[in-house]
Amino acid sequence: MVEYHDEEWGTPTHDDHLLFELLTLEGAQAGLSWSIILRKREGYRRAFANFDPSVVARLSERDVDALVLDASIVRHRGKITSTVNNAARVLEVRGEFGTFDAFVWSFVDDTPIVHTFGELGQLPTETPESRALARALKQRGFRFVGPTTVYAFMQAAGLVNDHVVGCFRHAGRHV
Repeated sequence: MVEYHDEEWGTPTHDDHLLFELLTLEGAQAGLSWSIILRKREGYRRAFANFDPSVVARLSERDVDALVLDASIVRHRGKITSTVNNAARVLEVRGEFGTFDAFVWSFVDDTPIVHTFGELGQLPTETPESRALARALKQRGFRFVGPTTVYAFMQAAGLVNDHVVGCFRHAGRHV
């Protein structure tokens, strides 16, 4: 968890595969702890072709049946099928916006929102931007993308910098 925080969480991300990965992992986390998801991250990368949406979108029902039995990921059929569905939606968004990156970053005017919270307890669980992005994703057919999940995605992908003011990662002070 410390390594994830210190080296990755909140770093502005513009790679479509990584954005798809983070959106998938945040959706998989629903109802579970983030530490469980981080422990299964390599299993997810293997199971979902390093989050290449063009490969994941083509997974068959037989593939999904096999993944439901794969202990290296969360074996929740709905979360697995949502990943396949969301991969196809990422491809559609690319067709419309050029990249998934261009689409998601448009919700923050292509600039990370930097908050100035002093304590973790002050961090919101959703914002107007996460509600707008969640609504737009749902309208395009994405699943497991409620405003709280989308806000966690925005934090992870660096669309929002919620490192507290005293953290060395606040305001872009990265490792």
